Amino acid sequence: MKTIIKIAWRNIWRNKLRSLTVITSMVLGLFSGLFAVSMMLGLNDQRMDSAVDSYLSHIQIHHPSFTENFDIKHTIQNVDSLETLLNRDINIKAFSSRTIISGMASTAHGSAGIRLIGIDPISESKVTNVHKSMVKGTYFNSVKSKPALIGEKLAEKLQLDIKKKIYLTFVDETGSQQRIKLKIEGIFKTASSLFDRTNIYMKQQDLQNILIDKSSIHEIGIICQDLKLVNDISEVFNDESSENKAETWAQIAPELGYAQEMMGSIIYIFMGIILLALSFGIINTMLMAVLERKKELGMLMSVGLNKRKLFLMVVFETLFISLVAAPIGIFLSYTFISYFGIHGIDLSSVGEGLEELGIGTRVFTKLSFNDYINITILTLVVTFFSSLIPARRALKLNPAEAVRSL
Repeated sequence: MKTIIKIAWRNIWRNKLRSLTVITSMVLGLFSGLFAVSMMLGLNDQRMDSAVDSYLSHIQIHHPSFTENFDIKHTIQNVDSLETLLNRDINIKAFSSRTIISGMASTAHGSAGIRLIGIDPISESKVTNVHKSMVKGTYFNSVKSKPALIGEKLAEKLQLDIKKKIYLTFVDETGSQQRIKLKIEGIFKTASSLFDRTNIYMKQQDLQNILIDKSSIHEIGIICQDLKLVNDISEVFNDESSENKAETWAQIAPELGYAQEMMGSIIYIFMGIILLALSFGIINTMLMAVLERKKELGMLMSVGLNKRKLFLMVVFETLFISLVAAPIGIFLSYTFISYFGIHGIDLSSVGEGLEELGIGTRVFTKLSFNDYINITILTLVVTFFSSLIPARRALKLNPAEAVRSL
């Protein structure tokens, strides 16, 4: 066996140009595939993180019917006992209660349907990153009378700036129309232009004072200590508070949850397609090598090389190509993915389209250590199966005819 391995190793370097061509194609295939996958993972994670940090939170608690039509009457029940439960849970990092109504925002330059969110600025800053997303003005610390924060896209549409007035119209619990005037204190910009176009923040106390129910809470956003605990914590709250409904970020935005689940499979599907394409090149190269050495293989068989050793020799030759290419491809991928995982890739040229999807203009590549190991194993498996065709072709050689071949 040791002799067969030595012969196989020397055989792949007899035609250096051909072997290096196959090795190079495998290295580039692995690098391009892994880098593309790492970008997809980075984009998906960034989309999820921006949604969670901006408005989703890890868990949201509502009245069971609130999310169906955002009816102002569907408030959270037993808020005090629920907040006590949240404060006691060591797995809860932070939470923030919100009062939410749907209405119409209008200025002299136009109008737009919006969602008005009443928050406690301090607790909300621990749950979302809106306070870090201010592009103009301040976060509830300069205007005293009914201040508001507005998204940049909505500000552009209604031609608003800080210290300008905006009028909001909505229907209260009794069905009566209410109209309030707010003063713009700040303009924020998150990774999602859709969110910026439809949401306005104001102080919860100012909003509750307008409503009949002065303590109405429609939503509680929760951030957990560990993302892996989200499902368990939501189940606990559903058991403890049956009159309310706790939902995870994946349940609130199922498209994000589905994309997160699918990413694990997409990696191997995508890399499988690339490796399948590379396998045809490997098969073709090894078949050429077998046919070119037809006379040589015939002589080896004539002097006693049995079919099992001949089969193994061709298989080892193919595997050696993969064993040279795979580490180089993996190392090259790891180097670039690690670099751009820290510094990011600037995609500002298509930033507007990415913002519509809730993704920032700088993408950070990402790939786990397990993915590198699994892709390496997948490469060797595909190469092994690719070696079976040329090895089987070698077994079909007739020693007498092969020796006489040109």
